Amino acid sequence: MGLVETGVKAISGQMPKMITPRVHAVIDYAIAGSFFIAGAILWRRNRKAAVASLACGVAGIATAALTDYPGGLKPVISFSTHERVDGGLASVVGAMPIALNFANEPEAKLFRAQGIAIAAVAGLTAFEDRTLRSWGVA
Repeated sequence: MGLVETGVKAISGQMPKMITPRVHAVIDYAIAGSFFIAGAILWRRNRKAAVASLACGVAGIATAALTDYPGGLKPVISFSTHERVDGGLASVVGAMPIALNFANEPEAKLFRAQGIAIAAVAGLTAFEDRTLRSWGVA
């Protein structure tokens, strides 16, 4: 996980886990959708950023669809595994501008912000069984 994403996760890790699996799923799909929208908007202006955005959107949709939570389509990965995937996804998203050589362009800010958002959502989500049971979810 990138340095900023690690910091966000560390800070949010100290906060109460307020996001339920259902809300987490909605946020996952919303973040993935925003990547698709950004990909379409950026297509003519910055092809590298557009392709990176579409790739991140596909990764986000795939992760959400394969997770065993409300909103998942084919439960292949557990919700607790999803937490680790989110950590990796936050890092990959944040590193896309470096990997595709557009880190010094304005579009790179989108990827840094999305990486931070993914890390923050993961940090505020109740992934543990005891928290989920207290809400009557698990």
